[in-house]
Amino acid sequence: MNIAAYPTYESYRNGVSQRLDFSIPSHWSSDKARFLFKFNKGLTITKENLEDEGIPCVNYGEIHSKFGFSVDPAKHALKCVSPDYLKANAGSVLRRGDFVFADTSEDIEGSGNFTHLDSDEPTFAGYHTVIARPESRAYPRYLAYMLDSAAFRKQVQKAVKGVKVFSISQGLLKNLEVLLPPLSEQRSIAGFLDGKCASIDEAVRIKEEQITLLRERRQILIQQAVTRGLNPSAAMKDSGIDWIGQIPAHWRVKRNKHMFVEINERSARGEEQHLSMSQKLGLVPANLVEKSLASESYQGAKLVREGDLVLNRLKAHLAVFSLAPMEGLVSPDYSVFRPFVGGVVSDYFEILFKTSKYLGEFRLRVRGIVEGFYRLYTDDFMDCPLLLPPVDEQFAIVEHVRETSRKIEDAILIKQDQISALKEYKTTLINAAVTGKIKVT
Repeated sequence: MNIAAYPTYESYRNGVSQRLDFSIPSHWSSDKARFLFKFNKGLTITKENLEDEGIPCVNYGEIHSKFGFSVDPAKHALKCVSPDYLKANAGSVLRRGDFVFADTSEDIEGSGNFTHLDSDEPTFAGYHTVIARPESRAYPRYLAYMLDSAAFRKQVQKAVKGVKVFSISQGLLKNLEVLLPPLSEQRSIAGFLDGKCASIDEAVRIKEEQITLLRERRQILIQQAVTRGLNPSAAMKDSGIDWIGQIPAHWRVKRNKHMFVEINERSARGEEQHLSMSQKLGLVPANLVEKSLASESYQGAKLVREGDLVLNRLKAHLAVFSLAPMEGLVSPDYSVFRPFVGGVVSDYFEILFKTSKYLGEFRLRVRGIVEGFYRLYTDDFMDCPLLLPPVDEQFAIVEHVRETSRKIEDAILIKQDQISALKEYKTTLINAAVTGKIKVT
C-alpha cells in the first residue's frame, strides 16, 4: 500500500487556481462547479411526509449516516413520498448520475457529504438537500471520486459557515473548483478507483467480520468459564436449571436472594461523587457520560459503596449494570445490591450476569407495558438462580476471563488498526488519482 509505487505524469503545471494550490498534469483543466452542474433543491417536506411505499426519497440524514457516495433504491432501503409529488416537483426528481448534497452538517468533517444516484428508478431528493446535475463533459463516476477527495473537501471546509451547524448552499458549491482531465482519462480514473476501492472495501469487510468472530469467541469462552469452570476433567452434575444445563459437581446453586441484599442507603449531605451508568464504560463519574450536570442538591440521594452491584432497572436486561468502582451517588431508578455473605468475589457475579444465558433470563423476567419501559424489578432479580463455585475458583475464573479478554481485545485492536490503515490508504489513493499525483491510465 504505497502511493509512490504508481507512475506519475510527464509534466505538471502550477497555479491552476487559488483554491487548488498544487501542481496538476499539464494537459488537465479545472472549472468552477457552476459551469459543470445544474443546481436545484430537494423537496420542501418533513419527516412526517415520508411513507413506506411510493417514490423513493433521499434525505440529508441518510446521506450522513447510511449511503454516502452512491445510492440505489433497488439495493438500499429508502423511505418514500406519495406519487402526488411528481405533479408539481419535477425539479426535485433525480436522474442517474445526479449528486445530492446534505445542506447541513453537525460537524465540519461532514460538510460536503453527498451521494449520487446509481439507478434509473425515479427518485426524489428530500428535505435539506441540494441537487447537482453534471454536464456531459464530466463523467459522473469520476466526479463522485473528485467530490469525495480531500482536495475538494478542503475547499468545502474552508468555505462553510457555522458554529454548531454548518450549512452548505448552492452558492457555496457553485464557487468550488473541480479538476477535469480529458473525458477518456476521467473514465479510466473512475474504472481504476472502482477496482481498487472494491478490493479495499472487501479487505475491510473481512477484517470487520474477523472482529465480530473474535467478540463472539470471547463471549463463548467467558460463558464456558463462568458456567462450567476451568477444569475440563471435572465431574459434572445437572444444575437443575434448564437454561444452564450441567455444572461442575462441587458447585452450588442458590437464588440471588440468598447472596444479595438490596441497599437503599441515602447520602446525608450529597457531597459524594455523582455516578452515571454507561453501557460502554460501566458506572463512572457522571461528567464522563453527561454533557451537563444539574446544579440541584444531591442531599438524600441513593448512596453506593465500592463493590456494590448497580443495575439500571430499565436496561439491566441489556447488560447495563456494573460494580461500583468507588463510593458515590446514583439515580433513584438504579437498583443497588450488596453481597451479604463473606468470602465471595463480586467481579465473578458481574461477569456471570453479563453472559448471554443470564441476559436471556433477565429478558424473560422484565416487566412493563411497552419496550423501552421494561424493568427488572428486585423480586425478579432476587429469584434468579445463581451458580456458586468455591471462592478460589471464583478468583481463578475472574483472572482467566480478564486474561482471555485482554488477549482477544489486543487482537481486535490490531484488526481495527489495519482497518484504519486501509481506509486511510483508500482516501489517499482517491485523492492522488483525481488530482493527478499518480497516473493510472
